[in-house]
Amino acid sequence: MRQEARLPRAKKRFGQNFLVQPYIVERIVAAMDLEPEDLVVEIGPGPGALTKVLLQRLSRLMVVELDRDMIDDLKQLAPPEQLRVVQADALTVDFDAQATAQQTVRIVGNLPYNVATPIIFHILERAERIRDMHFMLQKEVVDRIVAAPGNKAYGRLSVMIQAQCAVESLFTVAPGNFFPVPKVDSAFLRMVPHSRLPESLRSSFARVVASSFAQRRKTIANNLRGIFSAEALSKLNIDPGCRAETLDQNAFFRLAEAFSEQRKAL
Repeated sequence: MRQEARLPRAKKRFGQNFLVQPYIVERIVAAMDLEPEDLVVEIGPGPGALTKVLLQRLSRLMVVELDRDMIDDLKQLAPPEQLRVVQADALTVDFDAQATAQQTVRIVGNLPYNVATPIIFHILERAERIRDMHFMLQKEVVDRIVAAPGNKAYGRLSVMIQAQCAVESLFTVAPGNFFPVPKVDSAFLRMVPHSRLPESLRSSFARVVASSFAQRRKTIANNLRGIFSAEALSKLNIDPGCRAETLDQNAFFRLAEAFSEQRKAL
């Protein structure tokens, strides 16, 4: 019997594409370099292909699954003292709060393409106790997240996430490793939160980044008109005639800090 025949029906409204290739599951777990006592949360376990392998390596695991029809089968995979199954939307879960006084949280998941970015930003709102995140995402999204200045994929998503995480694309996964088969390639991404973007600067940073990339073909001076003059940009060591896609993280931090000071002066 083909493995796909044993899988539950994938629900389009949940964006479900189940990982069916054991080799890819092993690559995911190997990339995480797990220790038995690690505190791990899996998002969107579905029928549990990754969950089963994680349970072989961990003394305890928490999974967050939105689809109620998956819950009973997931609970059969291990006793409750090893496997905690939470039926919930990942966008409502405080992952940071799952940490203990002694341990940070490690998060992994094959995220539905339609909600992957909101889930990442939701986690980053409170990530002081998040050790790392490993996500299977649409390759195009991963390419945008890890892109460097000057790359055509570099944009708002790149800047916002790299301001809060070190990021690395680990490997690409072809569509045939999933069921139903998606129309695009996927990629496995590592994200390690850091504290460079302080809470006090987040709203200013988000504002200047969004404005800077509002119209990609326009210069930074045009996009930030009403926030900074050309002279003010030059004082920040930013060429008013450049485009946002050429600016590195340090430039956006200078813009955010200057904008924050403007706000305080009002």
